[in-house]
Amino acid sequence: MATVSCLSDVRPPMTIHKPSIWADTFTNASFDEKEQQRYSEEIEVLKEKARDMLKAATTPPNQMILIDTLEHVFNKFVNKDGMFEEGDVEGMLSLYEAAHVRFNNEKILQEAADFTRIYLSSREAELESYIKDRVKRALKHPLHRDIPIVYARNFISIYEKDPSRNELLIKLAKFNFNFLQNLYRKELSQVTRWWNKYDLISKLPYTRDRVVEAYIWGVGYHYEPQYSYVRMGIAKIILFIGVLDDTYDNYATINEAQLLTQTIDRWTKDEVDRLPEYMRIVYRFIIGIYEEFECDAAKFGKSFAIPYFKETVQHLGRAFNQELKWIMGRKLPSFQDYLENSEITSDVYIMFAAIIPGFESLTQETIDWIRTMPKLAKPTSTIGRYYDDLGSHERESKGGQVLTVMDCYMQHYGVTKQEAESNFVELIQQTWNDLSMDWVETTFVPKEIAIQFLNYARMCEAIYNKNNVDGYSNPHVVKEDVVALFIDPILI
Repeated sequence: MATVSCLSDVRPPMTIHKPSIWADTFTNASFDEKEQQRYSEEIEVLKEKARDMLKAATTPPNQMILIDTLEHVFNKFVNKDGMFEEGDVEGMLSLYEAAHVRFNNEKILQEAADFTRIYLSSREAELESYIKDRVKRALKHPLHRDIPIVYARNFISIYEKDPSRNELLIKLAKFNFNFLQNLYRKELSQVTRWWNKYDLISKLPYTRDRVVEAYIWGVGYHYEPQYSYVRMGIAKIILFIGVLDDTYDNYATINEAQLLTQTIDRWTKDEVDRLPEYMRIVYRFIIGIYEEFECDAAKFGKSFAIPYFKETVQHLGRAFNQELKWIMGRKLPSFQDYLENSEITSDVYIMFAAIIPGFESLTQETIDWIRTMPKLAKPTSTIGRYYDDLGSHERESKGGQVLTVMDCYMQHYGVTKQEAESNFVELIQQTWNDLSMDWVETTFVPKEIAIQFLNYARMCEAIYNKNNVDGYSNPHVVKEDVVALFIDPILI
């Protein structure tokens, strides 16, 4: 095995990434203020009609009685032998969805999930169009793990086929989606122009040009109109992470990476002259991102977050540097050591830090909480690393350059790739169960803050879990979602 010192000036095998498939599609996307105003006015009218309809259709009960516990409800589907009985498809679909919001060691819910998945799969081909589409979607993307805005866009199309559909509600949903889509296009255009201003693709040919794929993460985090800053902040930080990741993983030598890491740790503009020319570009980009965050934090009264943002950048640089040493030294770390390092390289913490100015409810106490690496963050980062590495395994194992969670797992447990892939299905499920429990138990921070961790995991499943292909590096994987969310409006 080659030592790190012998390889200190060896450049890793470089992947030439495919160019963006979107070219200038969103660079100068038009935004019609009059059309947006028309949508807004129509939405308010329809919302008022919907309120009146709901008031007329329901009578508030005199009292709310908890009839049964969740498990007792599920026991209604079990026969005298303790086996699940077949029921109507709607009921089975509801049971299937509910069973995905479970904790570990909840045996009856695990059995419910297994039973309903098999049942729905066996019935799918014979179902009517409306319910068939719902079942097909749920089997691929259970509601608890789906991206809310992607689910909504799909459900509008499915609901139109429902013979008992409510025309008022579907019209309201269409106007609301088109309103959001116009807003998304405007934001995406702004992020695209921001990215183009740096001109990094021509200066750093080893990095990925993935503006649209970065922005879809922002929409996955918070789709509501009031979270524009959050969506654009997520897009920008993911583009930043991509540049830093590709610099360490796809181009830098060990010596160069060590120098960059030390420069980031010292955090001074005076250090830039010590770096090779291409790294000066990277470091100036880092400082530019930091100064932009500093300005935004002051503007929104969140200056207390500035030190934490800098910390997350420094931690990420060190973690990427550690991965490069493992890779170039052909030394696989233990499974546990890799997971500990990947809690940082999963990017959960830096993404959290980047959008702090976008939340009025976020305080210094929230930052103190996230600094402790809270329980909620652990399964979130683990899910991210599992999905990311499974999707990136072939790309990152190129030319003998091996460092993914699967490789460490195979070495640690002495199993084949096929066995590891099978085991990871169960590992991911167990980690989702942990996340569900930690999400419920997290009460220290507002839910609009805690939901970011759940939505991060949802995005990882959507981006990396389509045939175990990395949807960020391979944008065709998420092309259908991009077109549906940002290009094609819904006909009204």
